[in-house]
Amino acid sequence: MNVLFSTFLGTGFAFLMTAAGAGCVFLVKNKMSGRLKSIFMGVAAGIMLAASIWSLLMPAIEQADNVIPVAAGFVTGVILMIVLDEIFFRCFKIKKKNLMLVTSVTIHNIPEGMAIGIAFASAWLNVDEPALFAGAVSLAIGIAIQNFPEGLAVSMPLKQEGISTCKSFLLGCMSGSVEPVFGIAVCLLAGRARLIMPGLLSFAAGCMIFVVFEELMPEIHMGDNSKTGTIGVISGFLLMMVLDVAFG
Repeated sequence: MNVLFSTFLGTGFAFLMTAAGAGCVFLVKNKMSGRLKSIFMGVAAGIMLAASIWSLLMPAIEQADNVIPVAAGFVTGVILMIVLDEIFFRCFKIKKKNLMLVTSVTIHNIPEGMAIGIAFASAWLNVDEPALFAGAVSLAIGIAIQNFPEGLAVSMPLKQEGISTCKSFLLGCMSGSVEPVFGIAVCLLAGRARLIMPGLLSFAAGCMIFVVFEELMPEIHMGDNSKTGTIGVISGFLLMMVLDVAFG
């Protein structure tokens, strides 16, 4: 099977799982209680926090020769979100929390798509080692399974902020659309892409962790639903941790 086609299938499946998770917004009624909203916001924060650690920072540290590119990528991701917070969001009539949420998860999906592309490219370049292809398939399946709650983590908070169901779904899908694009692109530059993967992974982690603590956590602990939101954070964190460890 052609390496580009294999990568397209792997990243395409990951994208479809993101879309399936985002599609859950169609199953929830339009108006929700403050308690239920706090739970969903908490789950989103927990998922993003766990994904930042197990899907991004830990693989970055394992792949890097030293911690410097990992730290540099992480700080760069945080700085980017601060710049977006201070400049970009002042120019558009969109709540900064909503746009930051979509932006951070979209950035997070870029290295995931690249990881799938690198895995299939490596298998193609070493056809005498069939285990590499099986590993690439397993990686694509694992990332796809993780993408389901991530799609939900994007679309559900958007809907709770008053964005229409269809728009929330489309934004959730958009966050995963970068995976096929960057997965295929990295097949063409597999050797070079492998060198910058640690920085990309930690960069995405910095973006996501900033959004969690700057935007989601304050929302979760407003009003009388603080403990409910905390339970949501713990639940989302535990879910994503199990998925990352089981399929990472």
